[in-house]
Amino acid sequence: MKIEASSPDEYIQNAPPERQEALSKLRGVIKSHLPEGFQETMSYGMIGYVVPHSIYPNGYHCDPKLPLPFMNLASQKNFIAVYNSAIYADQKILKWFVESYEAETGKKPDMGKSCIRLKKIDAIPYDLIGQLSAKMSVKEWIALYEKRNG
Repeated sequence: MKIEASSPDEYIQNAPPERQEALSKLRGVIKSHLPEGFQETMSYGMIGYVVPHSIYPNGYHCDPKLPLPFMNLASQKNFIAVYNSAIYADQKILKWFVESYEAETGKKPDMGKSCIRLKKIDAIPYDLIGQLSAKMSVKEWIALYEKRNG
């Protein structure tokens, strides 16, 4: 589901009405928990949280003109998605997230490599997404990214 938007506010306004409140709340939780240095932007047609070129001039190895991505928030066809590079790149954070999600919800998370699929709007674990957002600093993300991508 592609949402035409040039800003995070516009993205949420153009999302399906039944998802706007949840997207807005997730955005607020992420922004309030992300460590200093990450920047909110539009990235890959989603709300993105990146390491700006002012901090990491090398940018993203796939396209150095782009800032280094870290998190994204999106309304997909059948779910809201939170993409988080820490759960993809750091096994300890992935293990923590899966165990914490199961303890909090009683269910296994519906996940891809970096994607957390949130299908039930009334069951989104906002506090846990906030904790996940705070797990890795810009400095830690850059170091892990460089280690993995040489």
